Amino acid sequence: MILRLLWAQGPATVRAIHEQLKEERDVGYTTTLKLMQIMHDKGLLSRVKSGKTHIYRAEVSEDDTQQDLVRRLMDTAFQGSAMKLVMKALGSKKSSQEELDKIRAFLNELSADEEPPNTKEA
Repeated sequence: MILRLLWAQGPATVRAIHEQLKEERDVGYTTTLKLMQIMHDKGLLSRVKSGKTHIYRAEVSEDDTQQDLVRRLMDTAFQGSAMKLVMKALGSKKSSQEELDKIRAFLNELSADEEPPNTKEA
C-alpha cells in the first residue's frame, strides 16, 4: 500500500503517507513510520532529509515489482505454469467485456509474434 501511494503521487513524508493510509485502515503513525524505515533498510525506498522531516521515494518501479511478484507466485503456487496462473485468475473473478477484449488482443499479439517468418518462394 505504501509503495502504491508513492508510485501514484511521488515522493512524500511519512505524515502524508500516514494520512492517506488512515483513510483505508486504522493504522498508527508509528506503524507507518516503522514500515517505511524497514522498506528503506531493504532498499525499497530512499529518503532525504528536509528540515526536520524525511522525504521518502520509491526505489523500485511498479512494473518491476509486479513482474517479480507474478514470477514468484507462478513459481510457488502454480509450479511455474503461466497457463495455470492465468486460468485461475480469469476463473476467480468475472472480467468485464473490455478486459476480455484486451486479453484477446494481447494473446493475438503474442501468437502473431510466434509465427515463423513467411518463407514462400517467389
